[in-house]
Amino acid sequence: PTPMHQIIEDAASKFQMQLSEKNGNINLDLNAKSDFLMADKVHITNTIYNLIDNAIKYTPKDPDIHIKTKNEKDNLIISVCDNGIGISKENLNKIFDKLYRVPTGNLHDAKGFGLGLNYVKTVVERHRGTVKVNSKLNKGSTFIVTLPMNIIED
Repeated sequence: PTPMHQIIEDAASKFQMQLSEKNGNINLDLNAKSDFLMADKVHITNTIYNLIDNAIKYTPKDPDIHIKTKNEKDNLIISVCDNGIGISKENLNKIFDKLYRVPTGNLHDAKGFGLGLNYVKTVVERHRGTVKVNSKLNKGSTFIVTLPMNIIED
């Protein structure tokens, strides 16, 4: 059993120093009545860290990150919303591909190998969930992770 609210709160607090350096903040709206999943705690924790790290990395100034949870049917829905650079429609369907990085011209200020979102997708799918993204260029992105509450280990 993995307490998702605790994982999200711990992750948010670990990123506070990084956020304060960029004059940013994380708002938590953890409204799910049930937040325990049968899950691999290490990989699920890494998934949350990755989504927060990307939200900070791709928001050049004053990151305003909102993390929300809710229950819907037999699922836990986690959304991570930022006010960053966003992702164009052309790139949206590729961001979960292994080694894919959104082209940024000559700007290379965001470090990475293009593995993070592929990892997120793999972990979520192994937990029989889904991940999707809504994004608008120069407005930000929202990643929505849906995980079933009744996961039974194989």
